Amino acid sequence: MASKKALGLAAATAALVMGLSACGNGDTGDGGDAAGEEFDFGLLYPQTGNLAFLGPPQLAAAEYAIEDINTAGGILGTDVPDISEADEAGDAGQANEAANNLIADETNAVIGAAASGMTQAVYDTVTGAETVQCSGSATSPELSDIDDGGYFYRTAPSDLMAGPVLAEQMVADGHVSMSLIARADDYGAGYLDAVEAELEALGADVVSTDTFDPDATTFDSVVNGANEAEADAVALISFEEGAQVIAELVEAGFEGDQLYVTDGLNDPELGSTVSEDDPEVITGMTGVAPGADNSEFNEGLREHAPDLDVFQFAPQVYDCVTAIALAAESAGSVEPSEYVGHLAEISRPEGTECTDFEQCRDLLDDGEEIDYQGVSGNIDLDDNGDPTAATFEVFHWGEDGHGTLEFVDYSAEE
Repeated sequence: MASKKALGLAAATAALVMGLSACGNGDTGDGGDAAGEEFDFGLLYPQTGNLAFLGPPQLAAAEYAIEDINTAGGILGTDVPDISEADEAGDAGQANEAANNLIADETNAVIGAAASGMTQAVYDTVTGAETVQCSGSATSPELSDIDDGGYFYRTAPSDLMAGPVLAEQMVADGHVSMSLIARADDYGAGYLDAVEAELEALGADVVSTDTFDPDATTFDSVVNGANEAEADAVALISFEEGAQVIAELVEAGFEGDQLYVTDGLNDPELGSTVSEDDPEVITGMTGVAPGADNSEFNEGLREHAPDLDVFQFAPQVYDCVTAIALAAESAGSVEPSEYVGHLAEISRPEGTECTDFEQCRDLLDDGEEIDYQGVSGNIDLDDNGDPTAATFEVFHWGEDGHGTLEFVDYSAEE
């Protein structure tokens, strides 16, 4: 994947100085100037709005990562304080105001925003202040090309990686004529293009593609388009409003095993949202989402947050926090302009593999380069700030909600 982000002037200068004084990403500096300085994280996530169901796992994962960091002695020997929270709310104006508040609080890094659209709305505010931003769930391909001075990263894979996984699943299930329906925004458009390109490469017949206004009250036009095209399977790329689209597709005669959805609908209560009287109407439906084949992490997070029902994107958020902490350790500084140049380096395959903050930190202290293997899987961040490898979960709704769960590894190098 070609690089398009250059470090900001301050970051580039810091990276050059560090490159002249040490070799590799094991340079921790003398740590003297950073000793005793707290590293403050801000979390910009959906407390309200149509993605509010994704809020609890984002907060729980960030808190869990900080707990593990503090158990290991903190960042550069100082405990990380409680995370500062701000609501993106599914509204660009409110999200930007919340981001400004986090910047005013002089946070050392912002985790979020959760949604791609909200990330587009706030990245200039965050990265323009030369504050590192890392999203664990923003997946729009458009985010690879933003002008962020090198300060934006994400551990969630681009939809250019997720789209082929969904397309391959549809074909593997025996479908030959597909209709694609997506919300009319960056997330929907990028994901739709990726699915369509892979379906066509696999020789499938894409009989219709439609987008819809997520604020609409009815979705007759896109449902009729799929029905009139006589599609034998429908891929729906949406957020919470997709429950109504599914209800209308079912009413039009589509059955659960003909329907495919994306991460925005990975909600265990989706059946009840589609039909309170008959939640089993979605039985057989399949979804694809970034995942993590990591039972140890899931058990640990469940112990940390016993009431947590949704785990979607929790591993990726945990990895954002941990990767940033390791970059600060590698740089020997809590200053974003100084540690940002180390963020991609700590995940590169040239280093020694390590799987948690303490293990990786100790390797850095020994002067070694590291390859952080996230709880979400291998991320291998590139110079764009994008992961080049990811794990996806393919989930199916059974009669009592989610049924079988499979994991698929995918690399952008394939």
